[in-house]
Amino acid sequence: MLIVLESILWVIRFFFGACIFSFLNVVIDRLPRGESVVNGRSHCTNCGRVLHAWELIPCVSYIFLRGRCAGCKSRIPGRDFFVEVIGGAAFIGCGIRYGCGSLGLLSMRGTVMLIYFGILLVVALIDWDTQIIYDRFHIFILILAIANIWLVPEHGLIDRLIGALIISAPMLLLALVIPGAFGGGDIKLMAVSGAFLGTGPVVCAMFFGLLTGGAYGAFMLKSKKLGKKDVFAFGPFLAFGLALAALYGDQIVTWYLHFL
Repeated sequence: MLIVLESILWVIRFFFGACIFSFLNVVIDRLPRGESVVNGRSHCTNCGRVLHAWELIPCVSYIFLRGRCAGCKSRIPGRDFFVEVIGGAAFIGCGIRYGCGSLGLLSMRGTVMLIYFGILLVVALIDWDTQIIYDRFHIFILILAIANIWLVPEHGLIDRLIGALIISAPMLLLALVIPGAFGGGDIKLMAVSGAFLGTGPVVCAMFFGLLTGGAYGAFMLKSKKLGKKDVFAFGPFLAFGLALAALYGDQIVTWYLHFL
């Protein structure tokens, strides 16, 4: 009986995360188009039909509708479904790693980390679509960094200040020397994330960002889908590195230093 109840709790946690990230889908869709993310009913972007409540159940509605609008039958982007799945998985992952708190859902540290993952996902997908990272997301991460001073005391204030500069300052200098090397949004993302994560993890994040971004760029050049003078959004790769570093950055740094 206890196993059944615990399983139900984990399902509830999954749908909490999926609901939160379902709202992030609205942000990803509306913000670049200049629409309000809080006002206005959810609607089909193709036919404009207002969606019913049963069409807005995270994950379930997409499967039930077979990925198509119930009105005009246009295809619903599969990315919307995967964002909701990622949200549910992130909520469960944060619960397992950081605890479920006194209310049985998510601890304060887990909540802060879940918000950070959500911001990174929004940044990555909007940057992929538009090559823009909005300053409001940098502000949100900075607020989380201030909260983390108390929640994660193992990274002290000095370590966080160094983390804010150790990657962003060289990126800024390189961007000044080589115009277009890095976007201003990328630089600010690494600065506030350095304050949030600390020195070691943000260095780790940059390594994985360069590794994955470089691999993608090399593949696109080799397949001739990009030219030597073309640019692509680097934010998604930085976001991937930052998410990985948020989870395992300290362990990776400790493992690496063990071999020095």
